[in-house]
Amino acid sequence: MTCSPACERNKRPILERLQVWLAEVCSVVEIGSGTGQHALYFAEQLPWLRWQPTDTGEYFRMLARQLEQARPANLCAPLELDVRSPVWPVRSADAVFTANTLHYMSKGANEALVAGCAELLPPGGLLLVYGPFRYGGAFTAPSNARFDEWLKASDLQRGVRDFEWLEAVAAAQGLHLRDDVAMPANNQLLIWQRA
Repeated sequence: MTCSPACERNKRPILERLQVWLAEVCSVVEIGSGTGQHALYFAEQLPWLRWQPTDTGEYFRMLARQLEQARPANLCAPLELDVRSPVWPVRSADAVFTANTLHYMSKGANEALVAGCAELLPPGGLLLVYGPFRYGGAFTAPSNARFDEWLKASDLQRGVRDFEWLEAVAAAQGLHLRDDVAMPANNQLLIWQRA
């Protein structure tokens, strides 16, 4: 099984927050499930949830291989989902979770992700986004600045996103910020709720 060390490091701190925010939620769509480590772990630890992993292209093929083995009953078979597609393969969910994805996507794909979530989520539905962000144009740590340089060296469309920009994108889609939680390794967990 392909293993992401970052997923292993961050899954427990993320779980502590998800247990609070998803306590009364029945279904979650995960965007950019990658190796499937989060999907497996969170489905096992949050057995009342139906967890729907998704990814696109080569990442979807890897995810499907990773989850071929026995999985918890509440962990759905993965779906291929490109956030830029006008029609998503899943039509509803109580919450959407994504970790360490926005900085790998273009700004246009970030906007498409938020718009798709606003359409997918019912009133009161949650969008939970984990990863590094800039605030007031400044990085929260030198390591995030180096990471941003590394991302842009491979693709100028990539980069650590500005919190204020993403908040404006979410607000324009009727998503209201409920929490901004500092997490280990200079990451944040941002939580929006659909009006």
